[in-house]
Amino acid sequence: MNFMRTSFLKIASTVVVGLAICLLGGCKRPSEHVSKNVLTFTKDNFQAEVLSASQPVLVDFWASWCGPCKMIAPTVAEIADEFVGKAKVGKVDVDAETALAKEYNISAIPALLIFKNGKKVEEIVGLRSKEELKEKLKKFVEEEAPKTTASKS
Repeated sequence: MNFMRTSFLKIASTVVVGLAICLLGGCKRPSEHVSKNVLTFTKDNFQAEVLSASQPVLVDFWASWCGPCKMIAPTVAEIADEFVGKAKVGKVDVDAETALAKEYNISAIPALLIFKNGKKVEEIVGLRSKEELKEKLKKFVEEEAPKTTASKS
């Protein structure tokens, strides 16, 4: 009897927490997080869009059934808008692109990978703050900026 009550309380608390997250905006439909600056990466365009990119690329490996993925989606969209012209931002649906997920050893989502010059240079797994994601991406964007030197006259 005590086991059943404990199990029921765990399930009930999970449902309540999930409902609270949704009510606070964490379960918006994916269409509500769309930004024209968030690209969709597939096995067909990954080489051209990510590995051959001339600027750093933030890739969000996600799935439609993943709660934390839905929660981080607005942050990814905001970062895409803020880094226009400095970095690319896009998403890979792990259910549709299983080969890409396997190639990059994605075992937990959301997984955000940063690529630079065709190489994975950073991996961030799980829900993270916008500030943390921006700082990680900014580090690679700043490396891209041309260094100016003062001329001696």
